[in-house]
Amino acid sequence: MEILKVENLSKIYGKGNNEVKALDNISFSVEKGEFVAIIGPSGSGKSTLIHILGGVDRPSSGKVFMNGQDVYSQNEEQLAIFRRRQVGLIYQFYNLIPVLDVVENMTLPILLDGREVNKEHLEELIKILKLDERRNNLPNQLSGGQQQRVSIGRALMNAPAVVLADEPTGNLDSKNSHEIVELLKYSNKKYNQTLIIITHDESIALQADRIISIEDGHIVKDERMTNTRKAV
Repeated sequence: MEILKVENLSKIYGKGNNEVKALDNISFSVEKGEFVAIIGPSGSGKSTLIHILGGVDRPSSGKVFMNGQDVYSQNEEQLAIFRRRQVGLIYQFYNLIPVLDVVENMTLPILLDGREVNKEHLEELIKILKLDERRNNLPNQLSGGQQQRVSIGRALMNAPAVVLADEPTGNLDSKNSHEIVELLKYSNKKYNQTLIIITHDESIALQADRIISIEDGHIVKDERMTNTRKAV
């Protein structure tokens, strides 16, 4: 079942001689529960794409459909609700609120949405993320790996249809990077959530169901991985 569809997507910054085409007429679709890695050199348009998919940055032209809904036909208030309910965004820089503890950071989007926290789901995530003994800690009392776990928990609390991760292991050592990727893969399988990761790490990309390569704002390769290759 198709959960995400991108049609003729373009994003242009600046005008005239200063014009930069970050994305140039990109089209693709993603199935529910699929794990997709997006790779490419710096400046290729990867982060621009993930921001547009997540409702953070409007495209210059083209369309994004999530669960059949035209994302950018919505006004700003509707877009804010879309971001809170339909997508889970995970960044390289954890973006935690420094004066809020682990539980408060994880549940903040739900509280901002005026909804009641599902405490059973919260406890399940805290256990999966191995944060039980850190639930009352502030971000400055956590390691980098623990802070990224909190940001993952925050992204998953709303049970989003699509999880978007922009270089989620970029600030972590190899051990923490491995653990974060395993957590994302576990969530992908357990909750059948669609997972799209931007990464420079080939070992992470090779674990995906599919690799989309971007260069100069274009998709240059879209490859579905075989079980044999994924096991390498």
